[in-house]
Amino acid sequence: MVDSSHSTGTPDTAPHDVIIVGGGLAGGLIALALHRHAPGCRFLVVEAGRTLGGHHRWSWFETDIPAQERALVEGFHLNGWDEGYDITFPRLTRTLPTAYRSLASAEFHRALMAELPADRVLLETKAAALDDGGVTLADGTRLAAKRVIDCRPFKSSKALAGGWQVFLGQHFKCEKPHGLTRPVIMDASVDQVAPHGNGEAYRFVYVLPLSPDEVFIEDTYYADQPKMDADVLKGRVAEYAHRNGWKGEVIDQAAGILPVISGGDFAAATAEVAIPRVALAGARGGFSHPLTSYTIPFAISNALAIARLIAARPELSGADLAAFCKRRARSHWRGTAYYRMLSRMLFEAAE
Repeated sequence: MVDSSHSTGTPDTAPHDVIIVGGGLAGGLIALALHRHAPGCRFLVVEAGRTLGGHHRWSWFETDIPAQERALVEGFHLNGWDEGYDITFPRLTRTLPTAYRSLASAEFHRALMAELPADRVLLETKAAALDDGGVTLADGTRLAAKRVIDCRPFKSSKALAGGWQVFLGQHFKCEKPHGLTRPVIMDASVDQVAPHGNGEAYRFVYVLPLSPDEVFIEDTYYADQPKMDADVLKGRVAEYAHRNGWKGEVIDQAAGILPVISGGDFAAATAEVAIPRVALAGARGGFSHPLTSYTIPFAISNALAIARLIAARPELSGADLAAFCKRRARSHWRGTAYYRMLSRMLFEAAE
């Protein structure tokens, strides 16, 4: 725990060099990168939940992450498939060769808590206010810091256009081997019917064979509204398992609603959540894929860039770090324009 008797000071004498608010994927990886690449940095992660990373599963194609950056996650126990993956549509099935990886949030939490110093992580601790001199907790405790990084969850904005990716996945322990050897990234042969009250949707099922007798089945759809009928999605997952002859018990579940961005005023959207001289990272800062909602490649890249910058420039101010992250966010927005165009096709042009 943090000794609050030392939680005051000016930015130059603050007890923390960096406070990371939000211990999700982005915040946790920044902490890990600082620990490994800026060993002199006195950082602290403030997370409102009981675990780092929440309750999620992050997946990515091997080629999404440059080879020189993969070491940051190689310390985690990953599910991996080197023989490629399948995609299925009503009249087309294809196997593509790219290797695929997946990380469960329980493993993310376990590995980070094992490697990070115990006094660098505050769990079940809510931040009430952030500013360029530190963080005020919900109980009134003040934690001073030279730099603050805001990694709290994405906040929707009327300045952005697009839709939502809604999903619910269940981890099955099967009674006998399921027979899959590679992931099914998209099975769109399923009925294209949205849950009641959610408008039109593009639906597919996503399947990961986690072990010979364990499989993760996720029902996913793109929709105009951020609404979820969890019971309907659970029923769809059960139906898909039954169709494939997979009998067993559900041992875990993950669900979420993620933004799919097709356009808008990025500067206006980030201005709504920006705090002067506080760095923005993670999905809140705009670092997500505008079509797939993937975040891990950008979280890894940002974490390493931030850690190396702080290691190289110990005198770096909070304002300088905020400007650095803002420049990266603008570059990311420009670099993903093609995918926003595809999102516009999906939401505005496709039947």
